[in-house]
Amino acid sequence: MEINKNSEQAIRDKRWVSAALKGDKKAFSNLMNAYYDAIFFTLLKMVNDRRDTEDLTAEVFGKAFNSLHNYSEEFAFSTWLFRIAANHGIDFLRRKKGVTISIDADGNNFEFDLSLQDGKLSPEEFMIQKQEHLKLLKKIEQLKPFWQRLIELRYFQELSYEEIAEELEMPMGTVKNQLYRAKESLAKIYEKNND
Repeated sequence: MEINKNSEQAIRDKRWVSAALKGDKKAFSNLMNAYYDAIFFTLLKMVNDRRDTEDLTAEVFGKAFNSLHNYSEEFAFSTWLFRIAANHGIDFLRRKKGVTISIDADGNNFEFDLSLQDGKLSPEEFMIQKQEHLKLLKKIEQLKPFWQRLIELRYFQELSYEEIAEELEMPMGTVKNQLYRAKESLAKIYEKNND
């Protein structure tokens, strides 16, 4: 869910999307290669079964390819793709019984829980949860781009602090400190405007 539309990654993705829309299959393959692992591990955390995750990941990229013409450059490609993956994972879990998903931010002033139980959510309850998820994404978009990236890596891609430090080439203490500040800022955004 990288939101900075001016980053090298966003510019690269925009170029690949444009080429893929013109029929360049290699461009879509590049997009798939760039995001396959992140989508796979996001879905694996949701469904906790490698075989199901492999199928779901392939389905997510199939959906993305078939609806690429619906992608809006208003959002980063990764944001759009992760929404497809999250929605597809939720749809899969709704068909299973006794599954719960929990996303929290280490208890530091911010928690967001999404629970699915017995696949018995009414359409209204499902829409409410989906709206809450979209509200969360909009609030994250109000953070500084660097903090958005940290939130993405930690809570959407679920990387460890060590992996984030390696990815961003910075000390782990700095990663922890900046992530704490990002969560504090997000909590303040919620306090100020929780609509």
